[in-house]
Amino acid sequence: MKILLTGANGYIGMRLLPVLVEAGHDVTCVVRESRRFELSKTLLSKISVIDFDFLNTQNIQNVFGGKTFDVAYYLIHSLKDTFKTLEQLEKKSAECFIEVAKLTHVKQLIYLGGISNSSSLSHHLNARKIVKNIIEQSGINYTIFEAGVIVGSGSASFEIIRDLVEKLPIMITPRLINTKCQPIAIRNVINYLSKAILNEKAFNHTFEIGGPDVLSYKEMMLQYAEVRKYKRRIFTFPFITPKLASYWLYFTTSTNFTIARQLAESMKNDVVCKDNSIREIIPQEMISYKDAIQLAFEMIKQNMVVSSWKDASTSTLNHLNINEYIEVPTHGCFKDRKWLEIKADDVETVANRFFGIGGEHGWYYADILWRIRGGIDKILGGVGSKRGRRNQEELKPGDALDLWRVILADKKNYRLLLFAEMKMPGEAWLEFTIIKLNERYILKQTATFRPRGIKGRNYWYSMLPFHFFIFNNMIRKIAGVK
Repeated sequence: MKILLTGANGYIGMRLLPVLVEAGHDVTCVVRESRRFELSKTLLSKISVIDFDFLNTQNIQNVFGGKTFDVAYYLIHSLKDTFKTLEQLEKKSAECFIEVAKLTHVKQLIYLGGISNSSSLSHHLNARKIVKNIIEQSGINYTIFEAGVIVGSGSASFEIIRDLVEKLPIMITPRLINTKCQPIAIRNVINYLSKAILNEKAFNHTFEIGGPDVLSYKEMMLQYAEVRKYKRRIFTFPFITPKLASYWLYFTTSTNFTIARQLAESMKNDVVCKDNSIREIIPQEMISYKDAIQLAFEMIKQNMVVSSWKDASTSTLNHLNINEYIEVPTHGCFKDRKWLEIKADDVETVANRFFGIGGEHGWYYADILWRIRGGIDKILGGVGSKRGRRNQEELKPGDALDLWRVILADKKNYRLLLFAEMKMPGEAWLEFTIIKLNERYILKQTATFRPRGIKGRNYWYSMLPFHFFIFNNMIRKIAGVK
């Protein structure tokens, strides 16, 4: 099947793309700037990429003339654009998309918007409804999905909830947090989007999609705290307006003010499904809100194709190479990045050094400090550092490595990824990789820490002096720099 995927570098698009590729579809991705479209070499070799801005209609014929597609996904959202022009931008972009779809003889349009079954909508939800109306009036078969809060690491709504609960033991909040919502796990969303392809039962219908739980935003935050084992108190005050709530979100989370204002205004609308007919057309096990949070905080955030292959009974992705899709989390994390240029002739030698780390070989610098850390871990009931390594010559995913567990050992692409199993208020990863940049070879060493609450943040800052000396000297030893 020939698929046109717009918004391919967005939150949903990046998770849907590998699923479509692994299902055997011929996918063409449309992005504004392909140079910022970061994919693995393997995945990039299986798709086509087009640079095009749907707010600029002048080059449609030059870019899309002569091309044909069976299905086109519209996953473009202007959430980051200015608040006052949101609806106009969404309208212009959607109309350009329809023009492209007609030019390329698309048989089905698939769109993901927001639940808009209320009589009084926010600017954000009204903009989504405008797009919905344009697609419905296009004359092309369409399938429209409308969702509330999508639960998954990286989604705007979920990351704001994470920011608030992780940072604030006590919250003074607007009454808006009592608004009801029906959150849905990202895995369920991706399954709906992928299973709708040329499904005639889904033609010319708008489906509201939500998980099994209907919760207020306050309940969502408290359940998040429960899953993460935090104690949080939330007090609501009626005099806090949506605009004041926007400033509250802006100053207490990592979001920008435009997104904060749009999301705060949207909170005045209940986003609960009134129609669940999609569950009969595309049946799947719906993931609860708490389970979705657990999945979002797995040891390694995996691309959605891995999740579908691993968890969905309806998946047909039987030949997936899981290593191609493993990623280290980025949201809510602290990172210590080091890099050194190495000679081309030394690449294999350097790679063998970091693949030989741990066990009898040690950690290349301050081994006594690593042993002390292992002893402390053992006292605290952890694994300690005496597990060594299974084999002194090779590493495999799943191997224990002193205080760490091997997640990925890819000698072909010079990448080693470890996950910390020591006792700490958070989760930690250590990654070594060699990349080629033009004609230069760069050894990269990245320590990532995802803190758990205030204790986790204090732990990270208290360890910074040790990190400075240990990690600086470790990479120098591995690179062979004296």
